[in-house]
Parts: sequence; structure tokens; C-alpha cells
Amino acid sequence: MEALRSPVVELRQYTLHPGRRDVLVDLFDREFVESQEAVGATVLGQFRDLDDPDRFVWLRGFEDMQRRAEALESFYHGPVWQAHRDEANATMVDSDDVLLLRPASARGGFPVPVAARPAPGGPAPSPPSLVLATIWYGHGPFDATFAEFFQQRVRPVLAGTGGEPLAYLQSEHAPNTFPALPVRMGEEVFVWFARFADEDHIDDHLNRLRQSGRWREEVLPTLSERWARPPQRLRLAPTERSLLR
Repeated sequence: MEALRSPVVELRQYTLHPGRRDVLVDLFDREFVESQEAVGATVLGQFRDLDDPDRFVWLRGFEDMQRRAEALESFYHGPVWQAHRDEANATMVDSDDVLLLRPASARGGFPVPVAARPAPGGPAPSPPSLVLATIWYGHGPFDATFAEFFQQRVRPVLAGTGGEPLAYLQSEHAPNTFPALPVRMGEEVFVWFARFADEDHIDDHLNRLRQSGRWREEVLPTLSERWARPPQRLRLAPTERSLLR
């Protein structure tokens, strides 16, 4: 499947003041989607974390690191952010939990969306699916050999237990081309995303994965050698205007 043209991806996790997430979601979906894409960013998806009512997660893509710098410079010094930044920042406790990622292989990027983004203020979209993001933290780099291991050995087991990856990415270590927005430097991560119909389907996938002999015998031994700590899983509900839904 053709991938979206986002060789550079930010995975952004925001901690918000209690009860303020829907305020930020409404503001973001109304003001910060088209205004970012007009200057060269791609808003891949924005989500409510099902397990933390005060966490907002979103994905932003770019053509390359130089265009990232240009797009962020244009947006954060542009009229839309300047007009709404105080309202947005008032919802946030922390916005610095940011992983800079790139597709782990030519086949690892996000797929082309199957439908257009819902219009602001338009009819209610069909019920969205949920997205599970799994973040593996490594002792060292996830190299091309690991990406091939994922494609050949891990992905089939995930698919067989109902969790076919939509995309799989790894740390991008290029210098931060827009230092005004911090990113987590020095991290070694491998992240995959999968879509599910509902929470029961996520739970069923995780249960089947734990019970899978192939997972325990062929996959976990290699993964456990590389893990710096157990994986982080984010169960994510797309917002009304998320492209990834």
C-alpha cells in the first residue's frame, strides 16, 4: 500500500489540566488542522487516551527535517497560533513529551487514508475505530536487521492475533531543527500502530498475543534482549476530525 509522504513523524503526548482535554480537542480540530497543513505539515491523527483522561496524543508528519523547520517556523509565528496559543497553552501541564520518528522501512509508513478528513462542523462521522500504539524502548538502536526481523517474524504474529500494524517507525536521530519545541533526545524506540473496532478487540488481540506460542518462543526472546523496559501501550480514541480513525 502506498504510504503517506511523512518520512519524519512526531508522536506528541500532552499532559493536560484536569477536565480540559475536550477544550483542547475542540480548539485543535477547529483551528490547528488546516492551518498547519497549509504551511507544509501533515496532521496524521489526534486522539484521546482511553486510559488517561488528561492526556492528548497526536501525530504530525513532515517531508524532511528542513521542511519541518520551515513548517513549524511558519505555523508558530503565524496568525492562527498567535491568536489561539494562550487558550491552547492554558489547557496544558506539559507538552514536551515528543518522540521524533521515521518509518523503519520503505513499507513502514502510514497508509493513505481510506476517507477524507471530516469537515469542521459537518455531519457526525461514522463511529471511529480505536488505535493501539505500542512503544518499545531499546538498549541500543533498532537497526535495519531489526526492521527486517519485525517485518518477517513479528508482523505475521501481530496480524494473526488481530493486530495487523498500520505503520511501524523508529527513532529519528537528526538534530532538532526547531529547538523552540523540545523532543526527547537519546531515546531508542520502535513504535507500531494498529487499528481495532473497539476495546474488546484490543483486549482480544493482547490476550491472543500472550497465548501465542510463536510470540513466546520466536519473538519475545529477541525482543527481551533489546528492551530497556517493558513496552508502553497507548489505547487511543480518534477525535472527530482525526485522519487516522
